[in-house]
Amino acid sequence: MKRIERVFEYLQEVAKSQDGEKALTATAIADNLGILRSNVSRELNKLYRMGKIMKISGRPVLYKINDENINDKIEIKTVNKINKIDKSAFSDLIGAEDSLKTQVEQAKAAVIYPPNGLHTLIVGQTGVGKTLLAHMMFEYGKEVGRFATNAPFVTFNCADYYNNPQLLISHIFGHIKGAFTGADKSVPGLIESANEGILFLDEIHRLPPEGQEMIFYFMDTGTFNRLGETKRERTASVLIIGATTENPDSVLTKTFKRRIPNIISIPPLAERSLKEKLEIMTVLFTEESRSIKRPVKVSSDAIKAIIGSIGNGNVGQLKSNIRLLCAQAFLNGIKTDGHIEITYQMLPANIKSGILPMSQTREDIALISRYIEKGLYVTPSSKSKLPRESEDEPFNLYQMVENKVNMLKREGIAEELIQQIVVADVNTYVKTFYNQKDDISLSVYDRLLKIIDADMVEFAQQVVSLVERYIKLVSRERFLYAFGLHLSSLFNRIKGKQNLHNALEGTIDTNSIEFKLATKIKLMIEEKYKVSVSKSETEYFAMLLQSLKQEDKSQKIVIAVAMHGEYTASSMVNVARKLFSANKAPLLAFDMPLECRPEDMLNQIVEQLQNINCQEGVLLLADMGSLCSFGPILEERLGVPVRTLGMVTTPFVLEAMRKADIAGISLSAIYDSLKNFNGYEHNTLSIDDTNDRQKAVVTICSTGKGTAEKLQNLVIDILIDASMNHIKVIPIGIVDMHKRLTEIGHKYQIIAVVGIKNPHIDAPFIPIEQIISGQGDIILREIVGAKDIVKKDETNIVLKRFCEDGLQEMLLYLNPNKIIDILLKFINILEEKLKLTWDNPQKLRLIIHIGCALERMVINNGLKFNEKNIENIDKEKLKVVEEAAKIFEETLQIKLTKDEMYYIVSMIKKKCV
Repeated sequence: MKRIERVFEYLQEVAKSQDGEKALTATAIADNLGILRSNVSRELNKLYRMGKIMKISGRPVLYKINDENINDKIEIKTVNKINKIDKSAFSDLIGAEDSLKTQVEQAKAAVIYPPNGLHTLIVGQTGVGKTLLAHMMFEYGKEVGRFATNAPFVTFNCADYYNNPQLLISHIFGHIKGAFTGADKSVPGLIESANEGILFLDEIHRLPPEGQEMIFYFMDTGTFNRLGETKRERTASVLIIGATTENPDSVLTKTFKRRIPNIISIPPLAERSLKEKLEIMTVLFTEESRSIKRPVKVSSDAIKAIIGSIGNGNVGQLKSNIRLLCAQAFLNGIKTDGHIEITYQMLPANIKSGILPMSQTREDIALISRYIEKGLYVTPSSKSKLPRESEDEPFNLYQMVENKVNMLKREGIAEELIQQIVVADVNTYVKTFYNQKDDISLSVYDRLLKIIDADMVEFAQQVVSLVERYIKLVSRERFLYAFGLHLSSLFNRIKGKQNLHNALEGTIDTNSIEFKLATKIKLMIEEKYKVSVSKSETEYFAMLLQSLKQEDKSQKIVIAVAMHGEYTASSMVNVARKLFSANKAPLLAFDMPLECRPEDMLNQIVEQLQNINCQEGVLLLADMGSLCSFGPILEERLGVPVRTLGMVTTPFVLEAMRKADIAGISLSAIYDSLKNFNGYEHNTLSIDDTNDRQKAVVTICSTGKGTAEKLQNLVIDILIDASMNHIKVIPIGIVDMHKRLTEIGHKYQIIAVVGIKNPHIDAPFIPIEQIISGQGDIILREIVGAKDIVKKDETNIVLKRFCEDGLQEMLLYLNPNKIIDILLKFINILEEKLKLTWDNPQKLRLIIHIGCALERMVINNGLKFNEKNIENIDKEKLKVVEEAAKIFEETLQIKLTKDEMYYIVSMIKKKCV
């Protein structure tokens, strides 16, 4: 029977009795029931708010049952009651109404969207529940009538056929008899098997480009053909759900990703709320309890360590850890019939260490104590996600601290870490006693008067006033409440002549302000109450002060160090952190390998900064080149002030950290002070020149749209490659050309014009023909001031763009973005071996032809060369083409036929440029 029920029934019994007082005090009820007075008061206040009893004001307050409730039964409502009306396939998903609410809504929308649902991609780390979500979508679809009860759910792991495109295509789409060697009969594919249901493609990032292209064609048209068939006459209605652990932008083709309108991102377990982690852990322990058919008890410290050890393994790893722990506990208790017990001491070292990060955040420990104060106890029949709150016990700081410190010392944890952990636990312990919802209407003074006498409360208020003069408290009321309770415990211990075992000895810094205040409090107690207080008590007072001291949570300026090289920035940041370990300013390192594109590096920096609080601004410390020009772009994308300084060194980073750690300092103040940092001649890089206007390149075509926008993208690519991506590129048309140029000139400094017509303004003009030929690339680099970093092999930006656009129109199965670099390398080998040099138009024709030849190999439909003309083929050139074509076998596992090579040789001309 619950405590509140016992109190209510006792009042009912008193009301029904013929003699005696019908109204009782909390003390009288507590004495009769053997329950603490504070707990009885709590339950009486609950009953009063529920309208079950009457409260008679006075000193002391009296309570009696309402006449109409004399025969009632008290109803205790469960917190986790689920409304059966709203129960669906997602109802049992932990986080469905919290951290995963958006994902669940996306999943539901994907299933019911007319006419046939939305193809979906589920993104998340290994073990976060991507497959589980896909199955829930399927079950939800059957609930709402989107799928028949016998509809198929077909699963395919794309990694199984990663290196065999032909077999993969056959497996997904099927094949006809004779489609390839060994195909002695027609076989349907997964698309046909999943008709009117779901095809779940796990590890979809392992799907080769040609496989992606075939699937997106099916998504577009709903039609397909088996391998070996020439016409797409087969149809199927299939909802495709893909799952990947990778970034879709880097592993999926753009054309394929565009066909998937619904992308659901599942957060890793480490990023989900502590309440959800506890619920998941409780469910996993309950599953193990059912497997072994015995109750499982887990200590609160073991729970903290298990939760704190959650890493990249997510739910899958957590499940394995819990299973191993239960197996060990089962083995230890195999001779007993009761529950099995998991304690902190039996945890392996890698899980034990999890208690340290958990003990660094008071909020997390407070939540654990709120839900599982005394540990976890589950049985095979357990249904609730979280156990009920435990019965309250008297406030005993001594016992709590002693138990905690002894346990940590036995595990060999360093004393400075013990102090950190215990401070956090004391804060939680105090908060647990203070935050009682049933006493919320009472002042702290009145709440204390129910437990200790008025004189002691008055003295506690004097101590609080003293403390507030020196340190800032998290909560004045909470400290008053905790100190008053502890003072009562102190006097009870002195009265009972109980010796204090000082578990805190050696863990408290005697030079801290908290210890000095604790010493003053000790003297105040001795003077006020004429008692002798041991020195050990001083350390307990200091611990209480530390636990309720307000942490400095003021926002800091973010320092981002970005440098070229594999580990240059990381090494510098690591050294700076070690040399200035006390600094609290956020410090991030961004390493830019030499092969990394500036645009990719910029996106990486933006992504990381978006995930942290940088409202006070970002100080970007860069070494050179494109990194120094990221400031304005970061400012625009993040919506926060950004200042950039170049030629960064380790002392420079240290000085920036020291400045940023000054409370209240602004970004501008740091920037101005660092500009003149002694010892560096070129310690700033300004992206602005003497002209205040931003630089711009204008592209001109017939309408300002279509071709002009493609030309704009070409110029942007050249500028990014030249580390000049801060320059604006603006497309316009011939109509009103001069008017538009005048408007642009007022806002920007026009440094070049590229296009089909020379506007004859005070800026260099580059004809579109020169851009196509590759010469315009070099000219534009010289104009924008990037002449010094141009290399001979860096003039293929335009060619690459034209080839990609052309191949996009021609290819169905192969991904142009994935094969373009291989094709360019093939052309370079031919030029080198044949000692020829082709211009961009010639290279473009060759690359488009060879790209189509590779696709013909994928579908086993190669061209046949006229046998009469084979004798005219240049044997030396053929040998060179055969040698160069090996690159396709090595990288794509595609081999060109002799006939295709004959066509390539026939296209090669000895025209040098």
